[in-house]
Amino acid sequence: MKPTPRQLKEHASRRAQMMQRIGKRGVAVIPGASEVIRARDTHYKFRQDSDFQYLTGFPEPDAIAVLVPGRKQGAFVLFVRPRDAEREIWDGRRAGPDGAMRDYGADQAFELAEFEDRLPELLSGRDHLHYTLGEHAHWDEVLTGSVRQIREVSRRGAAAPVDFIALETTLHEMRLIKSASELKILQRACEISAEAHCLAMRKAAPGVNEWQVAAEIEAHFGRHNMQCGYGSIVGGGENACILHYIENDAPLKDGDLLLIDAGGELDGYTADITRTFPVNGKFSAAQQAVYEIVLEANKRAIKELKVGASSGRPHEVATRILTEGLVDLKLLKGKPKDLIAQGKQRQFYMHGTGHWLGMDVHDVGRYKIEGKPRPFEAGMVMTVEPGLYIAPGTPGVPEKYWGIGIRIEDDVVVTANGPQVLTAGVPKERREIEALMRGAV
Repeated sequence: MKPTPRQLKEHASRRAQMMQRIGKRGVAVIPGASEVIRARDTHYKFRQDSDFQYLTGFPEPDAIAVLVPGRKQGAFVLFVRPRDAEREIWDGRRAGPDGAMRDYGADQAFELAEFEDRLPELLSGRDHLHYTLGEHAHWDEVLTGSVRQIREVSRRGAAAPVDFIALETTLHEMRLIKSASELKILQRACEISAEAHCLAMRKAAPGVNEWQVAAEIEAHFGRHNMQCGYGSIVGGGENACILHYIENDAPLKDGDLLLIDAGGELDGYTADITRTFPVNGKFSAAQQAVYEIVLEANKRAIKELKVGASSGRPHEVATRILTEGLVDLKLLKGKPKDLIAQGKQRQFYMHGTGHWLGMDVHDVGRYKIEGKPRPFEAGMVMTVEPGLYIAPGTPGVPEKYWGIGIRIEDDVVVTANGPQVLTAGVPKERREIEALMRGAV
């Protein structure tokens, strides 16, 4: 699908901001993604590299963008697959160089086969090459070889880049702060994903298989022209204690909890929601006790997403509340502060409380600046996902708690007016979940 005028304008604005960051003596090279073989001559569904998509909107595989600030022939150069009438019959339409300029705003565009030959001209006279080494082995070799070639002839007047600068220091910091249009897409992705979770709550029942619930969620994504932002986790009973459980193939049992971690991707932006609820629609006393601890940690941690506050605060607050709860349940013994210092809570809570969210489910952007958690800024989006996981047979834990795995995850935007929860459309209060499951709402 060709970009709309609004999308073209947004991509152009991002490129201009990127070129301002790298400066007149810099050049940036951003490869797109390639297709990946699934089996023999079939491929996985193609998804464009997020960095490349963010700057260009160009949807085809095997493309490279080069940004050369101030270049007279044009600052935005694309290298793309050539038009090929026979391949287009089999695999679909291609833009080709002409389409890359006409439809995607490239100042110049060439066939990908020309990249290596044209690279010296694009790099000459530039001091800094913004490119992340180690992610594209072939292009690493091409770029380092071209820089070496320019240096060999530098005495004749051609200056070569003196250093490689990873995109984390420029492009990824841009991506961390979402624009109004990005937040609008992300809000919609969260709304549809919340609807899918509500459908899953209505679908779940003893005897239903995990994969049937996953199918309900993913069908809802498909009805809205979305795909999964990541592999859906649908884990009943003790499967919920496996953090990245993806088999989704066990029957749901009466008396168990069901943990679902699933989010849909819309126009390149993904939601990330987790809810945990009873398969039979009613929390047991033990399940309720653990659930309320996790819910309180979730709600209190969300309040910490304020402009200027430390991005490490949500995890600190959640960890304290979870540890205090574990002591109250007599699953841990001692003072919460001492237990946290010793890491004792990690037996039941072994992951962080949140991560950046955007085009990637674990989105880009540094978490620390000069060794300290960075302060929150307006436009950042973070998940808040505390949890407690009590594996069957855990020594010293009463059997009534065995197999209880609970995580509650919301997607939150940092705004000047405080945290904005994008995923409020799916209930997390215990009574609201039970009402939804019995059809009262």
